Amino acid sequence: MGTVDAPQTARRGRPGHDQNSMLEVIVQLFMDRGYDASSLDMIAKRLGLSKSAVYHHFSSKAEMLEIALERALGELERVFDEAEAEETEAVVRIRRIVREAVLVACERQQYLVLLLRLHGNSEVELRAMARRRELTARLSKTFAEARAAGDLRDDMDPALAARLTFGLVNSLVEWYRPDGPDEPEALAEGVLSYVRSGLRVNEERDFR
Repeated sequence: MGTVDAPQTARRGRPGHDQNSMLEVIVQLFMDRGYDASSLDMIAKRLGLSKSAVYHHFSSKAEMLEIALERALGELERVFDEAEAEETEAVVRIRRIVREAVLVACERQQYLVLLLRLHGNSEVELRAMARRRELTARLSKTFAEARAAGDLRDDMDPALAARLTFGLVNSLVEWYRPDGPDEPEALAEGVLSYVRSGLRVNEERDFR
């Protein structure tokens, strides 16, 4: 996929200007102005650095975007990989995926917002959007397995169930506030309850 693992590639620089802290500022600029409209001059000004200092940490604006998107996509893919490797029952995988996806949405909020606002105007964006579609396909497959096992209502299309579930999880980034009253774990339970009631799975083998 040509992705970048941010923790492994982080470069050190002057105190207070490490790649991780800089990326938070850069992503906020991307959200404020849009990725395409954010120039390197704007990025350097927002960071209070020269362009050469920015280049010490990032080779290009595209690398900034790729690392930022990895913060969301990499975590979501990890959630799926671990659930698929460790849980044999589809309904249990759904429970685990939904719960942990909510936690990722809360913990990686700004990176997920960036992912959801992509327009596909660059190779980095197109690759990220393809990975996002693959996650939806994986969830759809899991819902199909749950329906075949009798744990999902027969009249619910698995692909629609997957899109609706991800839509619910993704909506959290629009209103969740880390300093607000809602705890991520409580939100995860709320989303699970909402999904469960909508899909009407077998009461003895639900998402509890």
